[in-house]
Amino acid sequence: MEKQESKYGFNNLAETWNGRLAMLGFVIGLATELLTGQGILSQLGLM
Repeated sequence: MEKQESKYGFNNLAETWNGRLAMLGFVIGLATELLTGQGILSQLGLM
């Protein structure tokens, strides 16, 4: 029998995608801040 890894919960695939999406969000946030001249919090109306 082959061992099948779960597709849900904490596993290597989920952690890899979590890291990739976090890096993508950081780069998009930084690019938006550079283009608009406003911080992320001020763009959201929190400051």
